[in-house]
Amino acid sequence: MTLSAINSEKIPNNVHLSDDKRLQRALERWQPKFIDWWKGMGPEGFQEKDVYLRTAVSVDREGWAHFDHVRMPEYRWGIFLSEAEPGRKIGFGDNHERDVWQEVPGEHRNALRRLIVTQGDTEPASVEQQRLLGQTCPSLYDLRNLFQVNVEEGRHLWAMVYLLQSYFGRDGREEAEGLLERRSGDVDKPRILTTFNEPIADWLSFFMFTNFTDKDGKYQLLSLAESGFDPLARTARFMLTEEAHHMFVGVTGVERVVRRACEMMKEHDCDDVRPYGGVPLTLIQKYINFWYTSSLDLFGSEKSSNAANYFAAGLKGRAWEMKKHDEHLCLNDYYTMTCVEDGRLTQEDVPLRNAMNELLRDNYIDDNEKSVQKWNREVKKHGFDFEFTLPSKRFHRKVGIYSTHRFNPEGNLIDQEEFNAHHDEWLPNEDDRVYVRSLMKQVTQPGQCANWIAPPNKGINQNPFEYEYVKL
Repeated sequence: MTLSAINSEKIPNNVHLSDDKRLQRALERWQPKFIDWWKGMGPEGFQEKDVYLRTAVSVDREGWAHFDHVRMPEYRWGIFLSEAEPGRKIGFGDNHERDVWQEVPGEHRNALRRLIVTQGDTEPASVEQQRLLGQTCPSLYDLRNLFQVNVEEGRHLWAMVYLLQSYFGRDGREEAEGLLERRSGDVDKPRILTTFNEPIADWLSFFMFTNFTDKDGKYQLLSLAESGFDPLARTARFMLTEEAHHMFVGVTGVERVVRRACEMMKEHDCDDVRPYGGVPLTLIQKYINFWYTSSLDLFGSEKSSNAANYFAAGLKGRAWEMKKHDEHLCLNDYYTMTCVEDGRLTQEDVPLRNAMNELLRDNYIDDNEKSVQKWNREVKKHGFDFEFTLPSKRFHRKVGIYSTHRFNPEGNLIDQEEFNAHHDEWLPNEDDRVYVRSLMKQVTQPGQCANWIAPPNKGINQNPFEYEYVKL
């Protein structure tokens, strides 16, 4: 399909949507419902503003990153799958080396639908969580980045809805409706995963979310990109190209908060920058502890029969399954896991297939260490003796084998009383959150930045920081 043909479609796509009139009509009926949801639950107060956005209009280098000012409700959300790989085989599990599926195998229908719906539900959830942040943006640059993240989450929702409507019949159409009916934080109809019901009331939380929680999305997509259901694998691969920007927003956003705190510490010869309107390094650490551990929960339980079944069936592999692993059956290997037994920590060998969630979580942890190192380099550059750390993966967990026990950030087993005594030392309390929210004052003059965060090192798409990224 040519670029001009893609752009002429009511729903931009590279899946030859016009050849399937039934599917096209179904998606065109869903489209106005999506727009209504976007106007009601998307960024509040900016729907009529021109925003400098990157729009995907194809999957090749020429078309996947087209920049222009556009109003968000008029953004060209589309359906794009990475190019098909001729002769592709299932790369792991009991169906290893068999042809990938172009249609949903009947015996895996429910499992695949569950995977797609769970992934799809996270996309509108994050838009809902972030809908009020524009009212307290620290700069036009940040405002534009927020909206770029939002519209791409909307496109990722379209990607999952396409799979549901195309391959799951009436069930898929009902699930697509449900994705627009649940609401982040709603008591009666919350989003599926707990982290996506957490409020994001300040920009420090937004940066933590885009670093830690969107990075979970990266690893979920990497595992789905290996799927034997080829349309899902191809969809996930293209989504990964857009997801990278979300994590860039997170890691550089936190880095800029750290930089500004260090500048204030040096200027005023102090450790606590609250009197000067900054975010103390110790408070940033508490936000790290909260959002990192909440995101760890998104991988599921450490010992999981569902994960084993997904791997065995060829539905969800390890990250970089074909690139980083030589053996793809995982029938005779074990993962040594730290567990709690009789009030003490013990080691247990778990069949590798049952530890697939934990393997993916380990990849995620290693990736996050790189973010922390980046923030620590910023601190050292200013000459301060302070280091951010990731807490133990046992700390502050609400899902999995550690959720019924209490641990300190080093991963040592403690009782509830000790945890309560140190809670405000380890995690943000209400006073912390109120203070951070008090810093959130909207700054919309081009080239200006809020006092609590440093400006970025460079602008977007070779434009300067002073560029009018959102026309107000």
